[in-house]
Amino acid sequence: MAIGNNTQRSYSIIPCFIFVELVIMAGTVLLAYYFECTDTFQVHIQGFFCQDGDLMKPYPGTEEESFISPLVLYCVLAATPTAIIFIGELSMYFIKSTRETLIAQEKMILTGECCYLSPLLRRIIRFIGVFAFGLFATDIFVNAGQVVTGNLAPYFLTVCKPNYTSTSCRTHQQFINNGNICTGDLEVIEKARRSFPSKHAALSIYSALYVTMYITSTIKTKSSRLAKPVLCLGTLCTAFLTGLNRVSEYRNHCSDVIAGFILGTAVALFLGMCVVHNFKGTCGSPSKPKPEDPREMPLMAFPRVESPLETLSAQIPSSTAQKQKTFPRQHPRGGPHL
Repeated sequence: MAIGNNTQRSYSIIPCFIFVELVIMAGTVLLAYYFECTDTFQVHIQGFFCQDGDLMKPYPGTEEESFISPLVLYCVLAATPTAIIFIGELSMYFIKSTRETLIAQEKMILTGECCYLSPLLRRIIRFIGVFAFGLFATDIFVNAGQVVTGNLAPYFLTVCKPNYTSTSCRTHQQFINNGNICTGDLEVIEKARRSFPSKHAALSIYSALYVTMYITSTIKTKSSRLAKPVLCLGTLCTAFLTGLNRVSEYRNHCSDVIAGFILGTAVALFLGMCVVHNFKGTCGSPSKPKPEDPREMPLMAFPRVESPLETLSAQIPSSTAQKQKTFPRQHPRGGPHL
């Protein structure tokens, strides 16, 4: 039921959709938790060559000792896009020119008699909610790839400390497929088997690209001609440097970082283009009326145009009558005809 021009009342449909979305979001978060914090999914044991130079880089230490620790990464990834979207939506709403467009694209939803979802609140919840869902989905894809492939980190042999004196590793070209040959710390070895794709690269490029798409699609003010590219390129450069840091610290291979960039880019493009539709409103921009097709118009709607033959036929009787008035017909005897 519609109320007014820009208000829509709903008693059951909207709460039902919200409940379904909350269930999907909770399931995504729960699956990410199982991947991150439990041993429910066992990592694939991948073999290696004895004394492989690509796997003998020095051990860089724990993840907390990295220049970009997981705590710093997750805080920046969660806080920066949320703040940019929140500030951007508030700015658009309080600017008169953009507020009219925003209200035209969105409708105010009334759920019951007390709950009002204004266009501003709907857009903030939608964009931030989709971003959070994509962040957890990217984390799930990364963990699934690491568990399935079991790709070894550049420092794997350093922490594995294989028993080179055993009969299984006499030559450098011999391939070892036995995970029991390692004598190092089992927890560190387990983390060294989760290198492909790079989680830092995937999450950072996803967040940066999502924010970039939001900025370029929503901010249309003239004063932002220089601020937009600076902000967008700054976020993308930060994500790129995050991936380079993983390679420089010998925590990931170049292929791991590239795969993470591709994964994060794919998720961000899909959500930005197919889910939030380039951050446009649910009703879309007001479209111009479509011109009518002349072939579909009825014949009576077209103006009647006389053909030259009809015009000539109409002129001949009029000219004949004019001649008869000018020259009256004579009587056969020469007198006028009475």
